[in-house]
Amino acid sequence: MSLITIILNILLPPLAVFLKHGIGSAFFISILLTLIGWVPGVIHAFIVNGK
Repeated sequence: MSLITIILNILLPPLAVFLKHGIGSAFFISILLTLIGWVPGVIHAFIVNGK
């Protein structure tokens, strides 16, 4: 995982997921989790982009 991806995972989780995987279920889940709370969105982004 690059430094830019890590920074985007922290600052803008849905954008990081979108850049890595495009529009799909992971992107919409990331948006939902980020709207619920920032921390769940960040955790999800790290899990999805770490695979």
